[in-house]
Amino acid sequence: MIKKILSYVKEYKKYALASPLFVVIEVFMDILIPYLMSLIIDRGIKLSSQSDVIKIGVLLVLAVLVALATGIASGYFATKASAGFAKNLRLAIYEKIQDFAFEDIEKFSTGSLMTRMSTDVQNVQVAFQMSTRLAIRAPLMIVFAMFMALKIQPDLAVNYVIIFPIIGLGIFYIFSQVSPIFKIIFETIDKLNTQVSENLSAIRVVKSFNKMDHEVDKFNEVSYNLYKYNVRASKLMALANPLMQLCMYLITLIIAWLGTRFILQDTLMTGQLLSMITYAIQIQISLMMLSFVLIQIVISKNSVDRIVEVLNHKPSMDLNLKGIKTVENGEIEFDKVSFSYAHKKDKCVLENINLRIKSGDKVGIIGPTGSGKTSLVNLIPRLYDSFSGEVKVGGINVREYNLKALRDQVAVVLQKNQLFTGSVIENLRWGDKEASLERVREVAKIAQADSFIMENKEAYDTHVERGGTNFSGGQRQRLCIARALLKNPKILILDDSTSALDTQTEGNIIKALNKDRPDMTRIIISQRIKSIKDCDYIIVMDKGEIVDIGSHDELLRISAIYKDINETQREGGDFDEQK
Repeated sequence: MIKKILSYVKEYKKYALASPLFVVIEVFMDILIPYLMSLIIDRGIKLSSQSDVIKIGVLLVLAVLVALATGIASGYFATKASAGFAKNLRLAIYEKIQDFAFEDIEKFSTGSLMTRMSTDVQNVQVAFQMSTRLAIRAPLMIVFAMFMALKIQPDLAVNYVIIFPIIGLGIFYIFSQVSPIFKIIFETIDKLNTQVSENLSAIRVVKSFNKMDHEVDKFNEVSYNLYKYNVRASKLMALANPLMQLCMYLITLIIAWLGTRFILQDTLMTGQLLSMITYAIQIQISLMMLSFVLIQIVISKNSVDRIVEVLNHKPSMDLNLKGIKTVENGEIEFDKVSFSYAHKKDKCVLENINLRIKSGDKVGIIGPTGSGKTSLVNLIPRLYDSFSGEVKVGGINVREYNLKALRDQVAVVLQKNQLFTGSVIENLRWGDKEASLERVREVAKIAQADSFIMENKEAYDTHVERGGTNFSGGQRQRLCIARALLKNPKILILDDSTSALDTQTEGNIIKALNKDRPDMTRIIISQRIKSIKDCDYIIVMDKGEIVDIGSHDELLRISAIYKDINETQREGGDFDEQK
């Protein structure tokens, strides 16, 4: 697991290795400084040797300057390495998520994935930075300080070990108690992010139902739980500081009390006693830093587990990178296809679908809500995989295609359209990033979008707000149709994506498609008969099955469901004329 995470240090490895090198030099200087100070006191001041004061004083100044310079360098390299590591790790998670199927995202939840990319990566970054500097510095400082203390006065230095079991037991208790709490904290943060994401994406619904107070109460409940767990963890971690302070004062008093006895016995000099106290303090501070590092490692361990869970997760849908990369035509065939979102035979939303659509056919699909219309067309670009049976495009099972190549030739325009922050042309070029302005305008004209785009002062450079909120529903639908056409797909699926358009605009789009893209297979899902009545044939679905297929006129004679929909819409004035 650790090896997996550290593999993302990559090009920042040189900085991660440089930091400990400078730390070693810094620690050596920090250990040398108290020793030089003791020499100044015992040789220079006590013996009134001005030459020793000057000579040792120069060495002391140099040691301080080198310690300062190497400390700055080690901190700089540790920061650069950890920031680069976090950048690579965040990118790796994001790239992994792009390969997830819908069910994979649902498994983790959007809020949880956001937490893992932000809070969890930040925790790992801090732990890595500490590991390349403080985790090296603290043990070295303890070892070197003990070595120098033993060299000066072994009988006095052995008293340092008194504090080790006290600190060890205290830190072990804190870690054992705080680790499970942080696991709960991260899960609570997931819930918090999920709730915020849902609230903001559905803010219009929240306001229209006047449920702001309800949402605030829900948020406050989760936020209060997060507060409780954080307070509990903070209380436990706060014990580390007074424990260290207690040990620091304890060892200082012991060294000062025993040290005076050694001075009186002429086995210890005044300067040496001061250096012994300094080394004791350095050991205490190093132990305190080491405890902070260990606490951060405990925190980051949960984060590492959560990050690796994402990185190691095998997408439920095989991308088939070595698969077929050419889609010959727009022919579609369903051969005994059943489909279940739950992957269970008794919970299939599509049952035994047999259907063949010739390349270039214009097909309409209609049926009651929940009849499986969207589920059916989602199988064509492999947004989901069938539970049983085969879905073929161009005569080949869709699973045999390279997934990217397949989706490049199957364009899907959904009812709920999504535009992204940027310009109009940037959004349209999702279909083809190399498309010229002339080609972009060509597809925009087919989608009846060019006219309203050109009405804006900045035309195709017009800024698009997040989600396209500065455009109407009908305008967003037309922009999304244009974006899909720019892919020049062999199959175009319009999933109720003209519902916000008036009859004339919708008719103009259909005429333009018939004229400019006559060979493109087109599937239109709609609740409105007027949107599909001129298709080559219409598929009527109900309860996950195809119940009737035929032209508009044929279905009026043979299909009870189609006839009922037709009558309802005629009575509602949704048709200018009905046969």
